[in-house]
Amino acid sequence: MTTCRLCGSTNMESVVDLGATPPCERFLTVEQLAEPEITYPLHLQVCTDCWLAQIPPLITPEDTFTEYAYFSSFSESWVEHARRFVRDAAERVGLDESSFVVEVASNDGYLLRHVVAQGIPCLGVEPSVNVGQAARDGGVPTLTAFLSPETGAAVRAEHGPANLVVANNVYAHIPDVIGFTQGLRALVADDGWVSIEVQHLLTLIEKTQYDTIYHEHFQYYTVESARQALATGGLSLVDVELLPTHGGSIRLWARPAEVAGAPSPRMVDALAAEKAAGLHELAGYTEFAARVARVRRDLLKFLVAAAEEGKTVVGYGAPGKGNTLLNHCGIRPDLLAYTVDRNPYKHGRYTPGTRIPVLPPERIAADRPDYVLVLPWNLRAELSQQLSYVEEWGGKLVFPIPHLEIVEGKSS
Repeated sequence: MTTCRLCGSTNMESVVDLGATPPCERFLTVEQLAEPEITYPLHLQVCTDCWLAQIPPLITPEDTFTEYAYFSSFSESWVEHARRFVRDAAERVGLDESSFVVEVASNDGYLLRHVVAQGIPCLGVEPSVNVGQAARDGGVPTLTAFLSPETGAAVRAEHGPANLVVANNVYAHIPDVIGFTQGLRALVADDGWVSIEVQHLLTLIEKTQYDTIYHEHFQYYTVESARQALATGGLSLVDVELLPTHGGSIRLWARPAEVAGAPSPRMVDALAAEKAAGLHELAGYTEFAARVARVRRDLLKFLVAAAEEGKTVVGYGAPGKGNTLLNHCGIRPDLLAYTVDRNPYKHGRYTPGTRIPVLPPERIAADRPDYVLVLPWNLRAELSQQLSYVEEWGGKLVFPIPHLEIVEGKSS
């Protein structure tokens, strides 16, 4: 990749090169274990003109999202996060039975179910056939489509403009960031609001959250780069909320430029924090690769030592970020016997690249392992409570990010 996909600059600098991995959600069946796997380079670079961090678009959204393995509703804390957002957004925007809400990448209806419950008309735009059907089965109107300027215009023509457009954890997932942003503008009313949640590059860098770098995530935003991206579609960023989700996210509130008004003090403060961390210059990125290498070495030292001592280590969760970590560290079943996941779609399958079996969560209690490596570390509080029973036999939880930490089962 030699050209920035946002501003077209050729001033690209390497942040971290994670080698080559398969797509993180391409879980393997037993039959596929005998077949070759395609891997793609995973190299994060940053544009030193607009400061958008990005990876090459080597796979397409169609490759990943037409049939998808991730269902948002399996995380209780994430569903509760969505419920609170709907409650607060309804008050902020003034939503009622006469309003219209659109969520882009609405997944299985985890968020819009709360909009439906309030009697507010809504529509999900979700490209994955299987998870979109789950949303419809749950009573959430859902269109199977990728967002583009044409899709946005068609939805607006059929349903009218949206008072609120929500795009949570999708703004990083599209290589055509300009076309997607134009699609958001096509959906939203001329006096409406757009709300976007995306991981904050500031916390990714500061807390070495490199496992969230994978092929589904084409770009990684600071508030400054998000502001510039939104402007390409005629949207102005006016407010920013700092969130704990996904290890540290930003909720971006944008409006059509004609009605936007001045930025909030929170947005001014967020920009200042990024500048102070050096993320508006190259200096803020230069030490990241060395810290990534430290995480890898520490995790491998722990796993090798556990194996030599005859201790059993299993995983909890099979998230996309976990597959970046497993592949980068070269972890195989000799060091991690299996992992478990609440999503039955993944049961009986194997993690991409590392080929670690994925089993139902009940297997942990049956096998009573010495250690449980928690791969979705961003759900630490929720999973520490769920896994508190591990302490009954003296088992311990292991968190690999931001640094290796071994804790008792009920600790958080």
